[in-house]
Amino acid sequence: MLDVRRLALLAAVLDTGSMTAAAEELNYTPSAVSQQLRRLEAEVGQPLLHRQPRGVTPTEAGAVLADHARRVVRQLAAAEADLAEIAGLRRGVLELGTFPTIASSLLPLAVSRFRAAHPAIRLTVRSARFDELVRVLEDGTVGMSLLWDYEWNRLDPARFALTHLLDDPTALVVAADHPLARRRVVDMTALASEDWIVRAHDHPVAEVLERSCRTAGFTPRIAFHANDYQEAQAMVSVGLGVALAPRTAVATTHPAVRVVGLGRSAPSRRILLAHRHDRVRAAAELAMHQVLVEVAREHRTRA
Repeated sequence: MLDVRRLALLAAVLDTGSMTAAAEELNYTPSAVSQQLRRLEAEVGQPLLHRQPRGVTPTEAGAVLADHARRVVRQLAAAEADLAEIAGLRRGVLELGTFPTIASSLLPLAVSRFRAAHPAIRLTVRSARFDELVRVLEDGTVGMSLLWDYEWNRLDPARFALTHLLDDPTALVVAADHPLARRRVVDMTALASEDWIVRAHDHPVAEVLERSCRTAGFTPRIAFHANDYQEAQAMVSVGLGVALAPRTAVATTHPAVRVVGLGRSAPSRRILLAHRHDRVRAAAELAMHQVLVEVAREHRTRA
């Protein structure tokens, strides 16, 4: 492949009319320009310039190659400009992974703030279950993703670079007319006689319930398996049972339920921002990272 710098020198020499003028324009010495052009002629196997006492003129091959060289130089300049725009957040694409409870609570504020600050960045958000988020993060479909873990299934920091955004406590959801509805905090040991609404399909909060009840000394009596938190709240609202949920999952509550704290009697989950260790992070990813950190800090302050 031809040396791009030598091609640029050829075009500059022909555009300025002499090696001396091209050398001054590009901060070379005239002898260095002459040497590089002789190497280019050796590469192409034919003369490119007619050297005259008062300048140079192109051979037929030199004129053809110089036309190509000008296009190459323009394309490289365009590439540099495109990269500068991306680095300066004037264009680009950002793909972010998330999961439903964060997508319906903290993330909208972060998205709104990011888009207001960087309107030229095309932002795509992909909401999925945990295993799917890990897969698309590993294969590069998304550059970064929100994830979560509990103390018994910590994400390995050797697998992803992790930023701990906040702790998301587990709360108790009860009907508005439940005897505990006016309490700010209750201990799991006070809930042994309750019927429970639990998430179906081996949902992580089902394991939270099982572990919390075992620690409190009882086995939960399950009244209903819900497919989502909206369904769980609806069943709670009519008195079918009580439920556990991460605080972010009940940021928007059914009008007939109340959310009560559980203190340390139920485990919290960590909300994490993850990216691959081997990924060179674009400016848009760094900017979103900062926005998410700020939004999480504000959430902790309000909590």
